[in-house]
Amino acid sequence: MDLLTVDKVSKSYADVQVLKEIDMAIEEGEIHGLIGENGAGKSTLMNILFGMPVIHQTGGFQGSMTLGGEEYKPKSPQEAMERGVGMVHQEFMLIPGFSIAENIKLNRENTKPTVSSKILGKKLEALDIAGMQNDAKIALDKLNLELDEKQKVKGLPVGYMQFIEIAREIDKKNLKLLILDEPTAVLTESEAGRFLEVIKRLSEMGITILFITHRLDEIKAVCKHITVLRDGQVVQRASTDEVSVGDMAKAMVGRDVKIITGDTKEDDENAEIALSIKNLKVDMPGENVRGLSLDIRKGEILGLGGLAGQGKIGVANGIMGLYPSTGMVEKDGVVLDLSKPRDMLQKGMAFLSEDRKGVGLLLDSPIDYNIAISSAELKNKFIKYVGPLKLLDKKAVEEHGKKMIEDLDIRCSSGRQLAGSLSGGNQQKVCIAKALTLEPDILLVSEPTRGIDIGAKNLVLSTLKKLNEEKGVTIIMTSSELAELRQISDRIAIITDGKLQAILKPEDSDEKFGLAMAGNLKEVDSE
Repeated sequence: MDLLTVDKVSKSYADVQVLKEIDMAIEEGEIHGLIGENGAGKSTLMNILFGMPVIHQTGGFQGSMTLGGEEYKPKSPQEAMERGVGMVHQEFMLIPGFSIAENIKLNRENTKPTVSSKILGKKLEALDIAGMQNDAKIALDKLNLELDEKQKVKGLPVGYMQFIEIAREIDKKNLKLLILDEPTAVLTESEAGRFLEVIKRLSEMGITILFITHRLDEIKAVCKHITVLRDGQVVQRASTDEVSVGDMAKAMVGRDVKIITGDTKEDDENAEIALSIKNLKVDMPGENVRGLSLDIRKGEILGLGGLAGQGKIGVANGIMGLYPSTGMVEKDGVVLDLSKPRDMLQKGMAFLSEDRKGVGLLLDSPIDYNIAISSAELKNKFIKYVGPLKLLDKKAVEEHGKKMIEDLDIRCSSGRQLAGSLSGGNQQKVCIAKALTLEPDILLVSEPTRGIDIGAKNLVLSTLKKLNEEKGVTIIMTSSELAELRQISDRIAIITDGKLQAILKPEDSDEKFGLAMAGNLKEVDSE
């Protein structure tokens, strides 16, 4: 029996039609995969299913839906939740200053009677903190996540935040349909594997899952059926038993997808050093670095890999001075001041953070302004002088923005569109354009393809490879996807327990990489 049916659902924004007669049916208790490139219409469909205000503020939608055999047309997220629909968004909806338990129980807090409430009514009941923490602990245990429910969310790595979002939905008692928007994008391969086991158990409990991901192997692993969107239309509906990962990729992008490959550089131990790191320690919650020493060679792409919480994310954040750091980092014979992020940028370094909304973008500003502003402030690019006045050259900003939008295939109406209105993948590409505009000689990139579809992922990796080969930019790329690191890196440094565990070649065996990430140093030849 179908829990959810979507019948000829269409949606337009002004004169642009973003969904065209979408049909979809999801059986009770199944895990149903929804895939498509950025801009294919997935986010708009999710907004309709969850009753997001943007849909009703722009004229609603055409077509019909049923949930549990009854008409379903939610006018708000609250109404959707009352009908048993939950959603974990790609971008986090957590309050940093609240504890994990408070975030999980937000707007559904446990209360207990007080003397005042017995006289004046339920609204004067007190919070049942112990009950909230107990409920949160149960939800976290279902995810096999060892976190203190009393801990504040602020400062946690993004991977842990994703689990907290999921725990909040699991805690809801009437949950029938759970929409997961790129839930594993911030997780390592091992964490993602554990998460997939969790949603399979939820499915067995009768909860229906609509699973949106760009990791097509995950679709094959857990989904019964898939729906593929391209340009706002359904282009494929199939059982996952009937299609391969290659078939799904081709349906998404409308062409054969070729994974990035390239000749790695000759391993020259005597190569000039671009950046020398000695005994680096970084106090980044959940990603502490505990005495890392590493030399990065000029003109190479060095990958930083490892499991979540082992310190790989902390390396770039520490070098750029975003968290308290000690040790020595030397560039071109000059010891850098780890307490001054601005100084790093002025010395020819750029950083693409894993947190594109918190660090990377001005969401209420246009795309072209986001791309240009750091270069304008730090290097006086896009500046014109009118007498004694120093002004931003809007025409130069606009022209450069157009070029970067075209080069990186940023899906938008124009460079004047607000960055916050873009899909997650396109926001990531704006961050890359912003970093490239600084014309760095060292580029630190953290999780560059998080939340990006397979077609855009190849474009991003190709861009990094081209930047390295044609302009000689040294790139330090941190990624939770080992396959991604092996595609474009010359060497890969595995970080375990905050220290360098091994430096491997991309062509080294899966076993060797697995042993390095597990911390079996003696069993790995790291030469």
